[in-house]
Amino acid sequence: MSDLPRKAVTRTAKLAALPLGFAGRATWGLGKRIGGKSAELVAREVQQRTADQLFKTLGELKGGAMKLGQALSVFESALPEEIAGPYRAALTKLQEAAPPLPARTVHEVLATRIGEDWREYFLEFEDTPAAAASIGQVHRAVWHDGRDVAVKVQYPGAGEALLSDLTQLSRFARLLGPLVPGMDIKPLIKELRDRVSEELDYELEAQAQREHAAEFADDPDVVIPQVVHQSDQVLVTEWIDGIPLSEVIVEGTADQRDRAGQLLARFLFSGPARTGLLHADPHPGNFRLLPPVAKDAEHAEEEGGAVGSWRLGVLDFGTVDRLPGGLPRTIGDSLRLTLEGDAAGVYGLLREENFVKESIDLDPDEVLDYLLPIIEPTQVEEFTFTRGWIRDQAARIADPRSPAHQLGRQLNLPPSYVLIHRVTLSTIGVLCQLGATVRLRDELEAWLPGFLADTPEGEAVQA
Repeated sequence: MSDLPRKAVTRTAKLAALPLGFAGRATWGLGKRIGGKSAELVAREVQQRTADQLFKTLGELKGGAMKLGQALSVFESALPEEIAGPYRAALTKLQEAAPPLPARTVHEVLATRIGEDWREYFLEFEDTPAAAASIGQVHRAVWHDGRDVAVKVQYPGAGEALLSDLTQLSRFARLLGPLVPGMDIKPLIKELRDRVSEELDYELEAQAQREHAAEFADDPDVVIPQVVHQSDQVLVTEWIDGIPLSEVIVEGTADQRDRAGQLLARFLFSGPARTGLLHADPHPGNFRLLPPVAKDAEHAEEEGGAVGSWRLGVLDFGTVDRLPGGLPRTIGDSLRLTLEGDAAGVYGLLREENFVKESIDLDPDEVLDYLLPIIEPTQVEEFTFTRGWIRDQAARIADPRSPAHQLGRQLNLPPSYVLIHRVTLSTIGVLCQLGATVRLRDELEAWLPGFLADTPEGEAVQA
């Protein structure tokens, strides 16, 4: 029997207990209020208990349950502080770790997928995992040629668990609303479910990582570890040391957070232009901030310090969006026309791409007013992303009484843009967690087709 809890009845019972647990805590909170405790204190206790149960359950189950938790973790910046506060510690834990599989199970997978002589491939192999995520865990090892490597082992039964969890979660997505207020969880679950088969396929992941590693091999700012070996359910890549972005968010200096934010934005927009692939899992656990190499450090010292010479290490290419022509030119054209105040031009593009359905008529000026606050970071040379800014945006769009909410409900998101939209929002969420000051406009001008009026059709400026 697998150590990953995957029996349908067991997993369903654990997941179904989440909304029931919330209802029970609400009743417990009412009792506390009757007993004389303040509403604010009781609310915080209920939220803390809810966070503890939610993320403990998602982490223990791994699979789709934990995948949902990781996807939600990048959006906590948009939640009101009184809600986000109790959740933040649990969310950060979820980004980096989960309960590991025992060594015997890992050895069984390696023997089955690499061969009974699997130990001959390694000079050293650490049984204690360095990291554990939604469908696999990573062990540090030394390859037979002396290279430090990361060995990613897929949990037995991960595919079955992933589909079972996401199916079950989708059935009561509305009941999860009180756990993460203000978020529409059902479309997120559907999109995660649509990507299951790709994420389970380590051959596809290895191919995407090889393409990125080849393109970024000489890049001074972005580091992609090389693929060393790949077989079914096992992926071996070069090991890279660095500071996890989750730690930079909590403890990083202002310079580190700004540098991480700039490089994250650069990777988001340059990746599709350079590789035709969009890294589609931008939670902080998949990124490392790497110190400058020796020669760069010496050069930086000559120039007055090492600020800006940190590099971004990128991990986990299990989920990518294939964009052979790079990001759609419509995005760049729409942004440019919005900045120019061309309401009719923006509206025309949105209708062409079916963001506005044929059966709906909207006021172009109202559409422009809806978009302008969202693209504020592109209106200036540099922009400081903050939790307060993204909360204001979320509140403006989520408030049922606001014109923005009413207009937003009438807009449509075409299927080809779903993953691009989620990745962009997730990246913005991470930038706000970092509190980074970023020259976003520089990256758009360099890499986003159509953002500059003279961008050649079908090309990014530097592609």
